[in-house]
Amino acid sequence: METNPHELRDLIRLALLEDIGDGDHSSLSCVPENATKRAQLLVKQDGILAGVEVAQIIFDETAAAYNYPPLKINVLLLDGTYVKSKDVVFTVEGNARLILKAERLVLNTMQRMSGIATYARQMSDLIKDLPVKLLDTRKTTPNFRVFEKLAVKIGGAVNHRMGLYDMIMLKDNHVDYAGGIEPAILRASAYRQKLGKNLKIEIETRNLKEVDEVLRVGMVDIIMLDNFSLDDLREAVKRIGGRYETEASGNITEKTLRAVAETGIDGISSGALTHQARSLDLSLKAF
Repeated sequence: METNPHELRDLIRLALLEDIGDGDHSSLSCVPENATKRAQLLVKQDGILAGVEVAQIIFDETAAAYNYPPLKINVLLLDGTYVKSKDVVFTVEGNARLILKAERLVLNTMQRMSGIATYARQMSDLIKDLPVKLLDTRKTTPNFRVFEKLAVKIGGAVNHRMGLYDMIMLKDNHVDYAGGIEPAILRASAYRQKLGKNLKIEIETRNLKEVDEVLRVGMVDIIMLDNFSLDDLREAVKRIGGRYETEASGNITEKTLRAVAETGIDGISSGALTHQARSLDLSLKAF
């Protein structure tokens, strides 16, 4: 099976194969082949809902993969909605075996996405009155990045690069392996020109001395200020003076986010948006 890691439907098909294998023997063994049943998705924990549209695709792909007629889905609450315990998100009706085949993938996906959206909304709300972007990172679950990045957007934060292919980001190891900031930037700039792709160049700096060196060399689009103190962040933003976009990273939590945002930085990247979010409790129940 050839798959595209950026194509949502391909990832769903792989997830179904992982879960179902050579058959859902639990359902096959006891549920009549043509039984028609109903179920509803229940919220068991307050938060931001995410993954409703994905759930519909999961049901469709499951039906297509296993030769079932499509299910009837009645969506009651949309992605991005604040939900409370006991809310009903949607109802689904159709072949009982099909509902059971898709159940776990729907729940796993929506619970994870809703947890990320909830945390992204909580973090975004802390700085919503300031002109700064809250950015996610590549710290995502392998083969689930598309879903997690979508959840970040639903929650109100901003997607940074999707992978290694859509931006040149010169992190500390790149700089060290290249022999320093200047050779790293010069090589990246030459590579971008040779490739002919419209790739932004971002470089990570670890202190004000490195910021000054980047400013001397130029040829970048974004300067990342990694694990800077608040005083150094303010000084770095002042020195950069709007010539390049600025991004703060490192130790970004609910407690530190607001203060970092008030330094005048353009963007704040937080891996915690995806790797620290807790899944929201949801349940698919027959009725």
